[in-house]
Amino acid sequence: MGKIVLLCLGLFTFVAARAQELTVQKIMRDPKWIGTSPSGVFWSPDGKQVLFDWNPDGAASDSLFGIALPARVPVKIPFLQAGLLQAQSEGSYNVARTELVYSYEGDIFLMDIKDGRIHRLTHTAEAEFAPAFAHHDGWIVYRSGENLFAWDRVAGELLQLTNFAHGGEVAPAARGPRRGTGGAAVAGDPQEQWLIREQLEWMQVVKERHDKREARDAYLKAEKNPDTLKVINTGEKTVRGQTLSPDGRFVTYSLYEAPTPAGKATIVPNYVTESGFTTDIPGRTKVGEPQGRYTFFVYDRERDTVMEVKADSLPGFTDEPEYLKDYAPRHLHRSVIFEGPYWNESGTQAIIDIRTQDFKDRWIVALDPAHGTIQSLDHQRDEAWIGGPGIGWLARASVGWIDDHTCWYHSEATGYSHLYAFDLHSHTAKALTSGNYEVQRAVLSNDKKYFFIQTNEEHPGKQNWYRLAVTGGSAEKITGMTGEYEVTLSPDQHWIAYLYSYINKPWELYLQENAPGKSPVKITCKSMSTEFSAYPWRDTRIFTIPARDGKNIYARIYDPAPGKKNGAAVIFVHGAGYLQNVHYGWSSYFREYMFNNLLADKGYTVLDIDYRASSGYGRDWRTGIYRHMGGKDLDDEVDAAHYLVRELGVDSTRIGMYGGSYGGFMTLMALFTKPGVFKAGAALRPVTDWAHYNHGYTAAILNEPYTDSIAYRRSSPIFFASGFQDHLLLCHGMVDENVHFQDDVRLVQRLIELGKDNWELAVFPMEDHGFVEPSSWTDEYKRILKLFDTNLCPPRP
Repeated sequence: MGKIVLLCLGLFTFVAARAQELTVQKIMRDPKWIGTSPSGVFWSPDGKQVLFDWNPDGAASDSLFGIALPARVPVKIPFLQAGLLQAQSEGSYNVARTELVYSYEGDIFLMDIKDGRIHRLTHTAEAEFAPAFAHHDGWIVYRSGENLFAWDRVAGELLQLTNFAHGGEVAPAARGPRRGTGGAAVAGDPQEQWLIREQLEWMQVVKERHDKREARDAYLKAEKNPDTLKVINTGEKTVRGQTLSPDGRFVTYSLYEAPTPAGKATIVPNYVTESGFTTDIPGRTKVGEPQGRYTFFVYDRERDTVMEVKADSLPGFTDEPEYLKDYAPRHLHRSVIFEGPYWNESGTQAIIDIRTQDFKDRWIVALDPAHGTIQSLDHQRDEAWIGGPGIGWLARASVGWIDDHTCWYHSEATGYSHLYAFDLHSHTAKALTSGNYEVQRAVLSNDKKYFFIQTNEEHPGKQNWYRLAVTGGSAEKITGMTGEYEVTLSPDQHWIAYLYSYINKPWELYLQENAPGKSPVKITCKSMSTEFSAYPWRDTRIFTIPARDGKNIYARIYDPAPGKKNGAAVIFVHGAGYLQNVHYGWSSYFREYMFNNLLADKGYTVLDIDYRASSGYGRDWRTGIYRHMGGKDLDDEVDAAHYLVRELGVDSTRIGMYGGSYGGFMTLMALFTKPGVFKAGAALRPVTDWAHYNHGYTAAILNEPYTDSIAYRRSSPIFFASGFQDHLLLCHGMVDENVHFQDDVRLVQRLIELGKDNWELAVFPMEDHGFVEPSSWTDEYKRILKLFDTNLCPPRP
């Protein structure tokens, strides 16, 4: 994020050499002169120290630094202490926030916040992790292996709460009658239940054996040793997400069943190794490969019963997605993933966040653990895919409790991610925020009177931190500088430490009281070197361009100096698809930002837009590429090119494009499907065929190749390579574990078969998706610059 690391040195050579008359040789000999921003901010458990990663001395790697309040001078933290502090920052507080329990190097520790005393609770070879308080803070619960354990602080006893065992029948109580002489029936199957009743009515021996078995089971249950722990069979499935209710009665967990047959994994060959032999890097599966399935259970420790919680009766569960109308009638089996439960403070209510694995539905449900049933509180459906800030697919969504009967969550019901509260007594929902902006983050205050929220209410590319009453209404602004923020609350929430950046100013650390009207104090100063700071990095102008459908496309422009304009232009395309790059903060594409400054120095007009599907602009913009990547998003890029010609005097025959990953894909789609609009393009580590990318990202946008082949065919550049007629540079790391090098190899074969000219492939044998070697960055951007100089600004005769 904010680190300006050594990786960009080769690229920075171009710009810095012009401004400071430095040579390539000097920069490569002294790779510490750029500097580094602070990152990874967190607080000590007592809130008396702000900690962060930093490297002001140009060491081989970052170190942990700390500021002991009220001091303002960062001090380096010893290595071993740094690991302990990091572990403590990930611990759990008791209700009064006077104690902290955490896991460190596989053991459990209890810390008294007031005096700092630490008690070691376990010292074993087996790893214990994920500790938390329960049972009115009288228990400390943790995981070891697949099971839950609790230390009873009053009795001084160690309790094993679960006894999961692989093999056997999974949760018999949840799946139907025990297997007997006549076999097992599936619970809820009326045909098999009818056969059982008939057998018991007419087959005397079957009924006698049934009655004996039932009597034996009843006797054993009545005479059971109360200390005997129930064995919970998991079959061949894996236990995940084990949690205990606050009152200690209910254990909830999921069982994960791996797909059968298992999806075929890809292999990435690694050619340059220490041994001299080619080795194989195990890779991911491809989109559409079988997905594992989840089932969710409640174990009632009081009644010694296990119940499966089913989601198939939720409203909208059986609704077919609209895209199936484009195909012959078919039925898709839907499965879900459970996140939670999230309990209220008293442990009387719990909610679960349930998502369908086809990405199209989300339910916030109330759990009745005593009966293993759920009730829908809020149903969110998107024919494209569920997402957005605080909602994102399996991103541990922002949900919680305001009080014992009111829960809160994010929803894009209005088209933008906003906060909602649901009262379980009145069964009504209330919007706490509203408007054409996003609530990008929300944290409930410790006293549950306020939300602290980060929004882009003032402008899609500007963020600020606010305080909002839990009843809703107007939010009070706490931060006030124009730019981007990464805010970290102190444990008592009286302070915020935040990383702040501006368009041409990399991230620095600030400290401020967490209330309106307070002034920030800058903690780190000049993290960048003198040489870096001396160059006049452009404060790019941010504005909007009209799209053909009437929407406004947010853009930033790098203007050449007066008298330098050469009539040519380059459009940079950010990666990731769902990412925002037209904002008032320091770009995560800092190498490209520097390269764009170089291009502008040479006279190019450089444009960077947040095309359709970019983040920060609400649901409809986010899902604008559903079932057609390279559709509306590419239209936005073409409209931007026309704007350059129409409004800024750029020569329509001298426009180039470049980008990496999704930006590389977009460059290919532009050259292949809009020939003549862009004279030259550099596609870096591009996706060339979406059927070869991963499942989690691709299936949300394009569904699956075998269920929606139309979407994949019109979205994959390899099928449009015949339209190529301009100039193309392909660059790809050969050990790319994200977008595989195979993508470019397949495209190259297609270009050869089509007899295409004016393209080249540059390979980087030791680079993954994100390059790490300065020499690789240098080589890549030298090639891009040559591509544009040669084809957009040829020498005059």
